[in-house]
Parts: sequence; C-alpha cells; structure tokens
Amino acid sequence: MHYSPQNSAYGCLFLINRGQADCMEVIVDQWPDFNVLFIRSKCQEQGDLFRDVSVFTKDEASLRNILENTGFFDWKNYFCLSVNTCHEEMLKAVAAAKGVPENKLTVCHMMTLPDPSNLTNNRVSVQLSSLKESHIDVVNSTWKFAAEFSKQMIRNMIMNFPSSCVLDPDGHPVAWVLTYTSCAMGMLYTQPEHRRKGYAKAVVTALAKKLHSEGYPVFCFIEEENQLSYRLFTSLENSLDACRP
Repeated sequence: MHYSPQNSAYGCLFLINRGQADCMEVIVDQWPDFNVLFIRSKCQEQGDLFRDVSVFTKDEASLRNILENTGFFDWKNYFCLSVNTCHEEMLKAVAAAKGVPENKLTVCHMMTLPDPSNLTNNRVSVQLSSLKESHIDVVNSTWKFAAEFSKQMIRNMIMNFPSSCVLDPDGHPVAWVLTYTSCAMGMLYTQPEHRRKGYAKAVVTALAKKLHSEGYPVFCFIEEENQLSYRLFTSLENSLDACRP
C-alpha cells in the first residue's frame, strides 16, 4: 500500500457532476448520511498505477473499519490512497496488522485560488498557447514519474482538460502546466535553459484564469520539499490560500 496525503475528492466529484468523469466511480459507506467516501478509477490499465483512491472521511473509526473488516481493498495488490495526513498513524497500524508494507509517497500543501480574475503578469511578454497531442513525449520525458505507459494519462490530460504553455519562436513548448483528472493544476515545468524568465508564473496565471472562466475550481497540490513552486503560488498577488493537509 502506498498513500499520498492529499485530498482530491472534491475535484473528482466536480467532474462527475459535469459529466467529465474519467471512468470514475464513487463509493460511500452508507447513504444518505455517509461517513466515508471513496473515488477510484474503474479502468484497469497499467497506467492506472498513477490513479490513487481519493478518500474523504468525517469519522476515522468508520474508515478504519472499512480498511480492516471489508473486502473493498485487495491487500494482496498495490493500491494508493489520497488522504489527509491526520490519518497517517491509523493507516500505518492497519497496514502493519495486515502484514502489508506501506510507504508515504509525498506530503503536499493544498493551494486554492477562489477568484484568479485579478491576476496579472505584465512583466513577461510571451507566446502563450495550449499543449497539443504532439507535445506528449516532451511532457512525459520531464515528468518525475515518467514511464512508457504514463503517456496515455498525459494524452488524456492534454486532449480533454485545459493546459497552458509558453512556445519558443519555432513553436516548441518551453514551459507548461496541465490539469489533472482531479481538476488540480500540475506537472508545472520549465526547460532549464528558459528558467528565471517568469515563464512558470505566466503559464500558471493563464491556466488559473482559464479554469476559473470555464467554471472549474482552481487549486493544486505542491510537495513540501518543492519550495520554488510553493513560493510561486503564494506570490500570485497573495491570493492563494495555503493549508497543510
């Protein structure tokens, strides 16, 4: 079992309500007064190793009971949970009792921007565009979890969700940010030779405005050790509110 302490359940539910769900299903412990909600992919492809199970719970005891006493999770196979860090010790205890190795993949700050319409980026004059299918390989090659089968996930993100990039004079992307299937902004990257030019801020600002204009929630998850991205997001007119899950 791996777990990534972040909660992307809201973004997944938002897409389901808009009919844009990426083969997702929602499971609750009871209805209508549920205590635990899971969102997971119904797909079974190899690339779904990147698709975690988003967990929202109002009661840790109810979550623990499901983990310990039901067959909802197959403890003989790999799975990844996206859950608030306040449940970390409980998850470790359950995994130990099951004799299953566990690993915390990452701890993230959740950053939200309720209204990015007033963001400006006057200092940088660049050619902004959206990523295209021809850009899949370059995006995949720079992603920290890159693999051959991650290309399908990136293709889906580029083809079906908003993105923003800076193009060089030859039309090649040199900086970009995408939207995950949980609605979160992510995969922010700038080619090394183009850094310190304000391109990251330019693409984030453009994508935040685009998401907001199309009715999406505007948020992202930033790993604790990624101080550059954390400072970038908090610098956006001090409009981003940060909370540690």
